[in-house]
Amino acid sequence: MHWITRFSAVFSAALAMILLSPSLRSFSPAAAIRSSSHPDSGEFISRHHSSSSFRESPIFRNADQCRSSGEDSGVCNPNLVHVAITLDIDYLRGSIAAVNSILQHSMCPQSVFFHFLVSSSEIQTLESLIRSTFPKLNNLKIYYFAPETVQSLISSSVRQALEQPLNYARNYLADLLEPCVKRVIYLDSDLIVVDDIVKLWKTSLGPRTIGAPEYCHANFTKYFTGGFWSDQRFNGTFKGRNPCYFNTGVMVIDLKKWRRFKYTKRIERWMEVQKMERIYELGSLPPFLLVFAGHVAPISHRWNQHGLGGDNVRGSCRDLHSGPVSLLHWSGSGKPWLRLDSKLPCPLDTLWAPYDLYKHSH
Repeated sequence: MHWITRFSAVFSAALAMILLSPSLRSFSPAAAIRSSSHPDSGEFISRHHSSSSFRESPIFRNADQCRSSGEDSGVCNPNLVHVAITLDIDYLRGSIAAVNSILQHSMCPQSVFFHFLVSSSEIQTLESLIRSTFPKLNNLKIYYFAPETVQSLISSSVRQALEQPLNYARNYLADLLEPCVKRVIYLDSDLIVVDDIVKLWKTSLGPRTIGAPEYCHANFTKYFTGGFWSDQRFNGTFKGRNPCYFNTGVMVIDLKKWRRFKYTKRIERWMEVQKMERIYELGSLPPFLLVFAGHVAPISHRWNQHGLGGDNVRGSCRDLHSGPVSLLHWSGSGKPWLRLDSKLPCPLDTLWAPYDLYKHSH
């Protein structure tokens, strides 16, 4: 298990940096690269993220004790672990690092099927890039998510990045993925997995449709406006529930139940209410909370060490939460690839760097 030694060494170094270098707790992040909604996004891909921009991933293969990888039997093979992740220009480097981390820490990497969600018209370019970076990864498929599917339902948010249609693609996984796919792990693009993904895959959801790490100490009321809580039409939404905040960037989803109970339509109805009433400020998260909070199968916090992007506090570095770590998540406005390139990284960004395959980052 060479990765344990490598991770432990890097982890120790990061902790040492935290303890010895308090001055690294603030920085001025590099300006974000242009939005994928820009009309010249195709030109941006060809100039900055061509297939030659990334190194080939390290070799990976299944251990002897793995069951059939299903590489020749397609997406419906019952032995596969299904992972959905988005691909867009701003986060492409992060998505590739996330996939690399999953493959490197999985005992059966050839048994993981990646479902890539794309809203850019440059879908063929993105697919070519992924296939050239992971030439041995046969279990993958690219799905086009049409922005117009959700565009009319999106309201303005506290950050423009939260308004991108691709942020809402997770709402439509039950429609996008094949009917034979009964369960999927959804992951954001700004994270790395440092444990075997099959452990998350095997999480019991019980009677619930989704599972996620919950944070019941968080002030739940802040996710909705004062108007929501004072309006009798809405303030009884959570009656009989014990709602807790959960981050939608790491979820295990029972797609069979999702389809049966038509949860996409339920989320869309709340988005329609938002367009008329302005009941929240935070993009794609609140509709999920409205539908699922209090009905979530709790998953260990080790699977979402979130907030490493500073929770939208520009120039703020975060430490790890106490406890074991299986997944590190740079949720918030600060992304590790931008901070590393700026030469002003946060200490924990060094844990992301070994999985970065971008050629010009070194």
